[in-house]
Amino acid sequence: MNLFHSVTGLFCLLILGVFPFGCIAIRPVNSDRLFGFTEAPDYRNGAACPVTEQAEAMSYCDPSLIHVAMTLDSEYLRGSMAAVHSVLRHASCPEHVFFHFISAEFDPESNPRVLTRLVRSIFPSLNFQVYVFREDGVLSLISSSIRLALENPLNYARNYLGDILDPCVNRVIYLDSDVILVDDVHKLWNVQLTGSRVIGAPEYCHANFTKYFTDSFWFDPILPRVFGSRNPCYFNTGVMVMDLEKWREGNYRMKIESWMKLQKRTRIYELGSLPPFLLVFGGNVEPIDHKWNQHGLGGDNVKGSCRSLHPGPVSLLHWSGKGKPWVRLDEKKPCPLDYLWEPYDLYKPISRTK
Repeated sequence: MNLFHSVTGLFCLLILGVFPFGCIAIRPVNSDRLFGFTEAPDYRNGAACPVTEQAEAMSYCDPSLIHVAMTLDSEYLRGSMAAVHSVLRHASCPEHVFFHFISAEFDPESNPRVLTRLVRSIFPSLNFQVYVFREDGVLSLISSSIRLALENPLNYARNYLGDILDPCVNRVIYLDSDVILVDDVHKLWNVQLTGSRVIGAPEYCHANFTKYFTDSFWFDPILPRVFGSRNPCYFNTGVMVMDLEKWREGNYRMKIESWMKLQKRTRIYELGSLPPFLLVFGGNVEPIDHKWNQHGLGGDNVKGSCRSLHPGPVSLLHWSGKGKPWVRLDEKKPCPLDYLWEPYDLYKPISRTK
């Protein structure tokens, strides 16, 4: 407990050793969010899984591993831990899943040492590594959005996975923090990215694609030509299978950044980190079954009203939108589908268990 209470002082001392201006840019610590997590069950491989080294000795370069990347910050920590719990509970070989957690640079609660100890206390046998996302490179590229949360630099960490993760990691599943898997992650991992396709995601071609960009974009004589002969469809970047080898070779980080730079000069979209992905990959995405992203359960970006499931089978539930299940449950104003998230929640402080 003393470790967590001393985070603020320790972090500020570390910063003072590097930056002479001290802790001006550091958000205050709300350490309550670090307490109250209970240890998850110990999920182990089945008999059909490959025999591996002990978890402590397993390298993330092991070719038998499934790689999952997620962000970790104090605001969504509870959601992230529930998501990890769901992945492990339904994985046929949970010891073969390696998590790459990307943490915010200027959030003292996201100090890698603190997060590493916290995650280890919740999942003692988990294979994972915590990385710091250097925000300076992206801060100047972020434009205002329709919802403040969408301007968080950590939302753009997915753009930099090819740089953050070791070159031996050539494929990764990216997951948002507000998802729950109810199926085996191995099935998603086994999706093949055909031809030159760099990412795979469920596409929604019935959605009105034009609404994701402003009139300034569509009425420009040149910009809409970016799609060429492609037939772009909307896809949600909260669940993606990414070929990092092709990503690095094609320098897709710079392609995304070039659209972000243009957005700073001429407002061509309103929705944070999603539109640059649509511009770069729209019409060239490996289509994945819709069951792997039942998205929109958090409602819209303004009201966060309740939503129902899309027709069809479900492998992943995604509370994209303003409303988050842990917030609504705590406020005693849950939506019906929030009760599907609750069994994976590992945050059980004393005040909630009395």
